[in-house]
Amino acid sequence: MDMHTVVVGTSGTTAEDVVAVARQGARVELSAAAVEALAAARLIVDALAAKPEPVYGVSTGFGALASRHISPELRAQLQRNIVRSHAAGMGPRVEREVVRALMFLRLKTVASGHTGVRPEVAQTMADLLNAGITPVVHEYGSLGCSGDLAPLSHCALTLMGEGDAEGPDGTVRPAGELLAAHGITPVELREKEGLALLNGTDGMLGMLVMALADLKNLYTSADITAALSLEALLGTDKVLAPELHAIRPHPGQGVSADNMLRVLAGSGLTGHHQDDAPRVQDAYSVRCAPQVNGAGRDTLDYAAVVAGRELASSVDNPVVLPDGRVESNGNFHGAPVAYVLDFLAIVAADLGSICERRTDRLLDKNRSHGLPPFLADDAGVDSGLMIAQYTQAALVSEMKRLAVPASADSIPSSAMQEDHVSMGWSAARKLRTAVDNLARIVAVELYAATRAVEIRAAQGLTPAPASQAAVDALRAAGAEGPGPDRFLAPDLAAADTFVREGRLVAAVEPVTGPLA
Repeated sequence: MDMHTVVVGTSGTTAEDVVAVARQGARVELSAAAVEALAAARLIVDALAAKPEPVYGVSTGFGALASRHISPELRAQLQRNIVRSHAAGMGPRVEREVVRALMFLRLKTVASGHTGVRPEVAQTMADLLNAGITPVVHEYGSLGCSGDLAPLSHCALTLMGEGDAEGPDGTVRPAGELLAAHGITPVELREKEGLALLNGTDGMLGMLVMALADLKNLYTSADITAALSLEALLGTDKVLAPELHAIRPHPGQGVSADNMLRVLAGSGLTGHHQDDAPRVQDAYSVRCAPQVNGAGRDTLDYAAVVAGRELASSVDNPVVLPDGRVESNGNFHGAPVAYVLDFLAIVAADLGSICERRTDRLLDKNRSHGLPPFLADDAGVDSGLMIAQYTQAALVSEMKRLAVPASADSIPSSAMQEDHVSMGWSAARKLRTAVDNLARIVAVELYAATRAVEIRAAQGLTPAPASQAAVDALRAAGAEGPGPDRFLAPDLAAADTFVREGRLVAAVEPVTGPLA
């Protein structure tokens, strides 16, 4: 566990804090202001609970059952029951980092003072995170409306000392045993608290934040692999000139072109060796790389704006307002998050598609301008990277299926009370798969492009210094260079890890300077 500490206040959190808690095990503390806000909001809820008039979530049932007034002696049971009944997820376990992000983001909203949860409940949420206790959450159970209900319910169940959870050693045990082993007292939920723990977009938001972090690295990596492919194909870097991109001023396009130009600086391959097959223009997958990569970058920027707004939000229903009112609302609807999750799956699929087209061009002797078929050592005896491209193509095909929007597929629930839902959780789950696949696709292009650059170097041509740095670092990471056929899967796995961990970007930046 990382000893870095994230302090949770009353006014949201940052994407960096989410990643620190979810992936790096950062500790969590409640600020004094958050504790005060929690206590003040709880006083309002307690006052409403004492009144004879029904208040949704405080003294009524939930969803389609909201018309029933619940007597005081049954309210603790009501809050326990909503958690138990809503913890109805099914399917494979969700990744630990997703559950930690979800728990942290729910704590962030609770700490805002708009939910009416007692300070001791919020502190127990922080204690679970700090102890490394991760509730078992399942793949299916959220429609992305009224919150990520089943996933959040499984987390709330752990707070109550029920259900199953994973300990810091990775072993799944009954939650009550884990809490006892770490000296954590299970919470006894009171009015509104069960509902407040379930009613947020925290799962889909956590996955959005982590996907944005991963995609930032992958888009920069794809700029580098596009430059390497352009170089290996003896293409021209004239199309990357800043003045060309200034007259179509999409911000991401200019950034990607600049990244590529920096990688290609000093190359002895670009635009000078076309005597065997003169061409005025490179193929679209080479020439239009900044336009495609850049449009994806701009989509990431918009998604980051939405994520920032959501991180600053307090999503619950009902909410406690500063003037003492407790009001029902629709802020739990996940549409804003769901849409951008789907947008990102679309641009990720297209980035994977253009990477694969360049890989295919590198392997085709009729289009590669002098490279051997499939970059093989002895074509016919050796198959080279033929099947690496098959694997890449299979990944691209799946990416296209994953790009079908989930947010357009609302399905009614709760006896038609919840008759339009966002499906944001589903959009987030498929985006995670898409991001994983995209890393593999970029890795295959990198592996092919670096081999092609090395073949060009053996032909007496000098690659750019940044290109050579990428080649050297990849080889040091265990992905071997040109030669006779060998067991290829370990090389591709090494390239995948190299890209995924940001080591490709780190390898070239000492030469290029910081890339965007």
